[in-house]
Amino acid sequence: MKKIALVAVLGLGLAACQNNAADNATSTENTIETEAAADTNAALNATDNLGATADNALDAAGNAVENAGEAVSNAAADVANGQDNVAGQ
Repeated sequence: MKKIALVAVLGLGLAACQNNAADNATSTENTIETEAAADTNAALNATDNLGATADNALDAAGNAVENAGEAVSNAAADVANGQDNVAGQ
């Protein structure tokens, strides 16, 4: 019985020492592909965020120009009202 146990232990020891180079290479390749996909996704997300940021900046600039135009229009109306008030006195 001891001989069978010894043979079994030696067999397991030899099995544990088998060459796993192909499995290791596949695992490494999968890791590289996963990391590359993550990097690509991060870059695409960053690009999307930059596009949204630029779009928001353009909207803000457009709003500022529109507000400035309205302020000029209001100032012109105020001047016209002031002239009317002076002429009416």
